[in-house]
Amino acid sequence: MIRPAVAYTLIAAGANVLGAAAVTSRSRWSLSALDKMIALSAGFMISVALADLVPEAVKQHGESAGLMILAGYLLVHLTQHTVTPHFHFGEEVHHVTRAVSISALVGLLLHTFIDGVAIASGFEVRAELGLLVFIAILLHKLPEGLAISSLFLAAGSSRRRALAAGSALGVATVLGGLMTEYIEPLRSYGLALAAGVSIYVGASNLVPEFQGKKGWDLPASFFAGCGLYLLARKLVV
Repeated sequence: MIRPAVAYTLIAAGANVLGAAAVTSRSRWSLSALDKMIALSAGFMISVALADLVPEAVKQHGESAGLMILAGYLLVHLTQHTVTPHFHFGEEVHHVTRAVSISALVGLLLHTFIDGVAIASGFEVRAELGLLVFIAILLHKLPEGLAISSLFLAAGSSRRRALAAGSALGVATVLGGLMTEYIEPLRSYGLALAAGVSIYVGASNLVPEFQGKKGWDLPASFFAGCGLYLLARKLVV
């Protein structure tokens, strides 16, 4: 029988593949709808990180949790915006070099591995927390798969390679969930690391994608994501 945490990481991984397939199959995406999805997922993810992951990490590790949360935040910044000079969520429409696409994939592989760790760590604490973490991660998985596959296409890679890149993110997610059970540091500090990663992805990756755009629909989507979190929390807790 598949453990709940593993089943949910498989579903999240499937969303990565679906996002990649949407690009490689030449499906036409509404950029407005994509922006709204990113804004919604940002609101939900930041809410889960600050209201659930951070307090739970502090409960587990006391003051030392802050260092692990910071480590998770810095790790994503290093891999996505220091080592990788060009990365953003959403479809890539400008030409990039192959080195840029590969470096972005490496950075996202670490991020998606922690996604799996976050889901598994949440379920280790309690099923309700695991479910909230899963929803937060699922909401940004499709834009994530779409981003990496479109980046590979912009670098001149084949559609097959672009789909493989999105699929690799899904594999990393599942591996993160599976390895959390067997690697003690991940099992002990996975939730704190996930808090830092979630704060970064929500506040430093997703929010900048829409905060400079005009109109009220994107801020409304962001606050709707926060409201959706509160509703989900009330239903599952």
